[in-house]
Amino acid sequence: MLGMGYIATYAAACGFNVGVLDGESLGLGLDRMRHVINERAPRWVGFNLLAPTYELTARLAAGLDPAIAVMVGGHQAKAMPLAVLEDPRFHRLEALVVGEAESRVAELLRDRRTRAELPGVMWLDPIMRTPVTGGMPGRSFHLAPDINALPFVDRRYFAADPYDGGDGRLEAAMVGARGCPYDCSFCGAAVSANPDVTIRTRGPENIIAEMDALHADYGVTAFRLVDDLFLGYERFIRACMAAFGAARVGDRYVWDATGRINVLARTDDSLLATLAENGCREVALGVESGSTRMLRHIGKRITPELTRQVVRRLTRAGINVKGYFILGLPTETREELDATVRHVHELWDISAAGPGSFRASVFEFRPYPGTPEWHRLLATGRYEPSQLLDYTAVDLTGDGLEEAMRERDEFNFSVNIQFGEVELSYLRRQLVKLAREQHDRRSRA
Repeated sequence: MLGMGYIATYAAACGFNVGVLDGESLGLGLDRMRHVINERAPRWVGFNLLAPTYELTARLAAGLDPAIAVMVGGHQAKAMPLAVLEDPRFHRLEALVVGEAESRVAELLRDRRTRAELPGVMWLDPIMRTPVTGGMPGRSFHLAPDINALPFVDRRYFAADPYDGGDGRLEAAMVGARGCPYDCSFCGAAVSANPDVTIRTRGPENIIAEMDALHADYGVTAFRLVDDLFLGYERFIRACMAAFGAARVGDRYVWDATGRINVLARTDDSLLATLAENGCREVALGVESGSTRMLRHIGKRITPELTRQVVRRLTRAGINVKGYFILGLPTETREELDATVRHVHELWDISAAGPGSFRASVFEFRPYPGTPEWHRLLATGRYEPSQLLDYTAVDLTGDGLEEAMRERDEFNFSVNIQFGEVELSYLRRQLVKLAREQHDRRSRA
């Protein structure tokens, strides 16, 4: 939702009357969401298109009043623009916006005809029904807005942020950077899938100013930096920590961030200690697999031993670690999947020796359009895009009532295809065992 919040905040700063409807957080079904939108009769409605929820969004768009113009963006729009433009359910699709959309959305709201001038904006010619892409010389600045000049996200647009973190603190999500220089084969943020994105970081002072504003306005004292690069670039880490130390951030706030194992492995222990002193509570790491071959296959640039070293050093520095893992990657063998399960247990054991803890979040592999893995799967000739997009919810408990599974409901979906050598039934048994054990460990802590 942060992306939609940025767009709404920027549009409001330009003088437009906007709102954000978070149907998931509010527990609204499609019929209720459709009614709310049609009743308010806006000039435009915008959708963030994601592969797992694309069908739901398309059904919602199909029921909108024909007088309402539609614009779309997001990973699915970028990866499969022609399929989206030609989907009859988006019958009033006037603009498909590829990439960072703040300033281009504001231009479209000002005058729909400006789409011809805007780079990365697509639509269907109304007569020929062929795709058209806008763009004029001198307008490329729209593709990479100055992230230090953007207004801080107005949290009034969100139904669930800031939120109660469960430890007495109020938490809020933030981004410290945009773009990712890595090319992990399964990831929607892979650099090869996002050639339009200029990789850039916010100034540390700008980040601290947003923290202070959220504290002043809402009482927030915990922050989640959810971008891919905040702890993924050593020079930026050191610059941020110098600014955080000068502003005594660690005396006032705690924060979590995503890190890169290969980058953190190159840092010295004094920098990790500085992270902890400046309020770093948890680092999320994309571990993905316990198999060296699979890690090479997906382009992770790490080894299991490197992960063990980083988790050991972070937890000894008093920083918690959250590790993400994927089961059922293409070409994965039973032995390699079992190695990932053992790797989770190794990292749990390693963290037992330090003040920091380790927790695991394990997922079934799902292909995302536009990623290197998506193209690799299609190149085999064994799959059609429609098969790889046929997402369904999966109840991993049989009745949906188990607490260990309930807290990860939003991730329990699948295209129900066996991509490696491991049967889905075995894969899901291992996933459930790990999720249950992780839940039990947190309950005992």
